Amino acid sequence: MPASRRRSRVKAEELRVLAKLAAAGAHHAPVALASRELGAQLGVSQQAADRYLVGLAERGLVVRNLARRRQQIALTPAAVELLRGEFETLQRVFQGPSAVRFAGTVVSGLGEGRYYLSQPGYVVQFAERLGYEPFPGTLNVRVGAEELPRIGTVRRWKGIRIDGFKASGRTFGGATCFRGRLGGRSCHAIVPDRTSHQDVVEFIAPEFLRGALGLKDNDPIDVEIVEA
Repeated sequence: MPASRRRSRVKAEELRVLAKLAAAGAHHAPVALASRELGAQLGVSQQAADRYLVGLAERGLVVRNLARRRQQIALTPAAVELLRGEFETLQRVFQGPSAVRFAGTVVSGLGEGRYYLSQPGYVVQFAERLGYEPFPGTLNVRVGAEELPRIGTVRRWKGIRIDGFKASGRTFGGATCFRGRLGGRSCHAIVPDRTSHQDVVEFIAPEFLRGALGLKDNDPIDVEIVEA
């Protein structure tokens, strides 16, 4: 089940439970915590705390090991993602739009960017929504495993939508764009709705970024992406 659908079904009380478990370290490793203890922390009965845990386990947000004297509880990656999304929402409310900075390495793509960025259905939208027609090609930046959570943050932002369309009997998928800077030059990160490369971020700009920045494969580069 997609995280967005799962989040819509989680109630405020259940979020409190997840937050309490994370505070106890359950996002890193299983923690020993009786339902009675959890209930006391939440100000509810043992039975209510147990119902919360059962419901969260059914949603795939916690894992319970009842084989030991004191149950072991761990948050699943989906729960961690859910909490991170809630945190980022509150952060935007109180601190305004966010910016993400990370380091990456320039890599070559499959050469498909030129074809897709030249499609009239995309070009018109880029001109209207980004304010320019991009150079027909993307600059691809691969990020390391330690930077992937930052990319996950960007993908949860609203961004600027580029809608999918049909042309010449083909279906072209949508994407979301985010303002960015590479080497002091303005650009946009473009995240296709369907992509198999979670560790690669593609960038577009009015100019040929590789040439303008004098970049070649395996060159390190610092990136900034802005939420709004």
